[in-house]
Parts: sequence; structure tokens; C-alpha cells
Amino acid sequence: MTTLHWTYKPFADLTLTELYTIMQLRNEVFVVEQNCVYQDADNKDLSCYHLCGWDGGLLVAYCRILPPGLAYTEASIGRVLTAAAYRKKGAGRLLMQKAITETVQQFNCSQIIISAQLYLNKFYQSLSFEQISDTYLEDGIAHIKMLFTI
Repeated sequence: MTTLHWTYKPFADLTLTELYTIMQLRNEVFVVEQNCVYQDADNKDLSCYHLCGWDGGLLVAYCRILPPGLAYTEASIGRVLTAAAYRKKGAGRLLMQKAITETVQQFNCSQIIISAQLYLNKFYQSLSFEQISDTYLEDGIAHIKMLFTI
């Protein structure tokens, strides 16, 4: 896999082009590819940090990092995605490793919670997340809550 360039910024520091690119890829993956109609722009982005993996000018890996109290009592990582052409090449694992590190440093926290799509359970377990809920539907897709503890 090509070496990726990583950026980590609060919402206010994103350029218009970066924001457009993030929203475009989120829609490509979560709305079109997963055939899921939902309100992606949920007003949480404004309070989040945005971790982006770039291959040149192409956004290939992304997640947002939510402060404690915004979605859950704990800090959280959400909207985790890898562009289709970069899957199964390690970009998603690298993204999550960086996201965990940034979340712990940013919020000086010892726990991170995620709402994971059920089919990714083993992937997140390999990163030391533990399932803490039964399966539930979120926007018509099976999810589970998972917790990372230092």
C-alpha cells in the first residue's frame, strides 16, 4: 500500500475542499454503497476532530473523533470508512490505530466507545474493542456497541 499522509483537524480548521471531500466520500460509502438513506449531517461534525488519510489528493481513509459527552459519556470514534479501492490493504487498521492514539491524547481518556457495524466485530476485536451490547438496528443495519479500554 502507498504511504498515506494523515491530517487531524477540528471542524473549524478544515478547508472547504477538505470538508467537501469528506462529505463526498461519506456519502459514497454510507449512502450509495450501503444503500442506506439517513441524515449524515447530524450537527455533531462541528464539535468533532476529523482524521483523514490521503493518497496524494485522494481521501482514502476517514473517521471523526467525538469528545466525551457528545454522543456517549465516553469519547467516541465514528463514521469510520476506507475507500473501496483501498480495502483489504491495511488502511482501515492504520486509520483505527491512529484514531485510538489521537482520541486518547486529545481527551486524556481511558475508554473509547464505538457503534460498529456487526460484520466488523472481528476487525474491531483485533484492535482490543470488546462488545458491550446486543445487536441493534441503526438506519436498518445491524450494529453493536464496542468499548476500548486502556
